[in-house]
Amino acid sequence: MSRPKIYPFILCGGSGERLWPLSRKAYPKQFLKLVSKQSLLQETCLRVRGTDLAPPSLLAAQDHRFLVAEQLREIDVAPRSIILEPVARNTAPAALISALTMAREDPNRLILLLPSDHCIADAAVFHDAVQAGIAAADNGHLITFGIKPDRPETGYGYIETRTNSSIVRDVERFIEKPSRQNAEDYILSDRFSWNAGIFLFSAKSLIRAFETHAPEILAACREALDNALSDLDFLRLDETAYSRAENISLDYAILEKASGLKSVMLQTQWSDLGAWPAIWQMMSKDENGNVARGDVALRDTKNSYVHSEDGANLTLIGLRDVLAIATKDAILVAAMDHAQQVKDVVNHMKAAGRDLAIQPSRVCKPWGWYETLMMGERFQVKCIMVKPGGKLSLQSHRHRAEHWVVVKGALEVTVGDTVKLLSENEYISIPLGEIHRLANPKETPGYLIEIQSGSYLGEDDIVRYDDIYGRAGP
Repeated sequence: MSRPKIYPFILCGGSGERLWPLSRKAYPKQFLKLVSKQSLLQETCLRVRGTDLAPPSLLAAQDHRFLVAEQLREIDVAPRSIILEPVARNTAPAALISALTMAREDPNRLILLLPSDHCIADAAVFHDAVQAGIAAADNGHLITFGIKPDRPETGYGYIETRTNSSIVRDVERFIEKPSRQNAEDYILSDRFSWNAGIFLFSAKSLIRAFETHAPEILAACREALDNALSDLDFLRLDETAYSRAENISLDYAILEKASGLKSVMLQTQWSDLGAWPAIWQMMSKDENGNVARGDVALRDTKNSYVHSEDGANLTLIGLRDVLAIATKDAILVAAMDHAQQVKDVVNHMKAAGRDLAIQPSRVCKPWGWYETLMMGERFQVKCIMVKPGGKLSLQSHRHRAEHWVVVKGALEVTVGDTVKLLSENEYISIPLGEIHRLANPKETPGYLIEIQSGSYLGEDDIVRYDDIYGRAGP
């Protein structure tokens, strides 16, 4: 069996704030099924399958570690590694971690660095473009991938290359978000392409570039990797060291300063799905130019994106060029050309301490999920799903009691020294301060309704004594 030629490294960071209310910090856009039956992360992992490609490595936020692992399990992808960022950093430190990790095994390895949240329409064209860049990457060049522009887009960065007949071209310069007039000029020339944010390089070439142009980032990332700790199936970078790495993009830190850069044109439909109009552009539309998803009714409406989640009916009448997205706990209605302001709204909610900016109504956990059904003064009602083999931490609460009713399946309940299996329609109460646990030993999901009552009902009122997911505190 031949050894893989290329080692994909997928960056799973980013919060996707412009795609609120579907995308939120705790469940950002890379984990959403926005353009197909798979999430963007799953689409990316499936795209980099091939005989000359190794299983992917991934760099993710530590809060998303179980989301990443679960989504890979769903599509039967076994990663080479999942590396956890203790703090958010930009693409320069992330790219360097990929190179330092691979260099420990072989500094000549070629790394395909790519985001987890982009949409590429033709996977075969993508693979052909990657193959076209291998020889130059083997010769020490850093390779970028450009997209042939089909419109004067001012929200993307551009790459200018020297004109020649080769598919692999020399990079002249990077251009960040040009004016409308310049963007219109660029699409008339074959020297300009959108910067796709996808890169191919050998581990040693990128490390050498950081030695020359960003030695401080190199020192911080080396220490973060040297002091990394294994945590279940994850590798957790050292927080103190990684925090010292500058929060800067690979373009600014290295590519705009390095010599000998090459670019490969990727000639397929592509989008970074950075805002709702980009989702609308990528989707099939009806005869009126609308994209309608979920329980949606449209009357005399054109050129709009309308999306309803969680079964809510969303009806639009007599509108043009609008976005309308409804979830269980939030509704967004905006003019299509004002979509970039969604991020400003999210930042305002964050500043006001609104959970709407952070958590979706359904909160995913390594053992399953929970969803708040009702909340009032001194009480809260939740629906909880525990997946097969899932087990909540052994825990207690200082400020609330709980009452559990199993409504589907069967769940193992621990209360104090008592362990019993509760089936559908059976219930149990957990007094304030009592140690307790939920687990699912069955092969089907178990569902229960939890009623909390007490003086404080926040999620931080949990004392963990044991946890199979490594979350128990001292």
